[in-house]
Amino acid sequence: MIYIDYPFTETKRLSFYLATEEYLARTFPDDEYFFMWQVAPSVIFGRNQLIENEINMAYVKAHNIAFYRRKSGGGCVYADMSNIMLSFVTPGFHKDFIFTKYLMKVVDALKACGLDAVFSGRNDILVDGMKVSGNAFYRVNHRSIVHGTMLYDTDLEVMVRAITPDNEKLISKGVDSVRQRVMNLKDRLGMSLEDFKEHMRSFLADRYRVLTQADIHAIEAIEETYLNPDFIYGKNPNYSVIRKKKVAAGLIEVSFELKNEVVKNINMLGDYFLIGDPDVFLNKLKGVRFSRLAFQEALEGMDLSEHVFNLSLNDFLEIVF
Repeated sequence: MIYIDYPFTETKRLSFYLATEEYLARTFPDDEYFFMWQVAPSVIFGRNQLIENEINMAYVKAHNIAFYRRKSGGGCVYADMSNIMLSFVTPGFHKDFIFTKYLMKVVDALKACGLDAVFSGRNDILVDGMKVSGNAFYRVNHRSIVHGTMLYDTDLEVMVRAITPDNEKLISKGVDSVRQRVMNLKDRLGMSLEDFKEHMRSFLADRYRVLTQADIHAIEAIEETYLNPDFIYGKNPNYSVIRKKKVAAGLIEVSFELKNEVVKNINMLGDYFLIGDPDVFLNKLKGVRFSRLAFQEALEGMDLSEHVFNLSLNDFLEIVF
């Protein structure tokens, strides 16, 4: 297997490494290729996933965590500089054989470190019964790309908060659950992260190839497809959000149709008393990003109680957010 290396040492965006996989699969001669990479805190979700179901968007944005869509299926994962990403480009496509073959190579590399590693379930690698790696694959022409995570010393709480929808009860349960079933390799290995990477390189690859500057330019051109908003958000269908709460104006239910965090339609039901027409303020929210601040700015200066008896702006925002 040929290990692919870069002619630089700086860390690139996650999208650059996804583009590298695709570039190798599309242009390099038929052979087995392997490379490892690390990124600044990032979330990557599967080709067919709804972003809002997978990411705590408020937390991600507040903590400058980048987010990307990949072209393979599977679930949402978190990566940072203490998580090693593994990428394989194979010379053929037979999904069951290819996926198992390359994950078993990783398992054997872990066993060579003295770890009790197994390939388990659909796409996981376990050590001592705890998950250390999740993986996915997809087809490019006649070839396969197999890629996955390898937890070395990732902050598990940050990981859970980044990829759990914004619900504190779910987050708290998620952190506890992850700590019971997920493990960092650092807890079992007697070697540094760099030593572990060198072990994986030497165990899995017997040849090396350094990419040229022309390769890098071609990869950057492919990377643009991963950064296109139509690719990142395009798979997101319209979806509904319903909020219901009792406030001074009555029991009110507000339902939204959203696409890519933007309000497309809105409706309000409940046992409230009408004074005017609620559509006067509800229509102002169409086309507005689904966030408390954006709603507050859109409705600034409006007296909602002129349309719904006893309804204040603050109560309305409390219902929704």
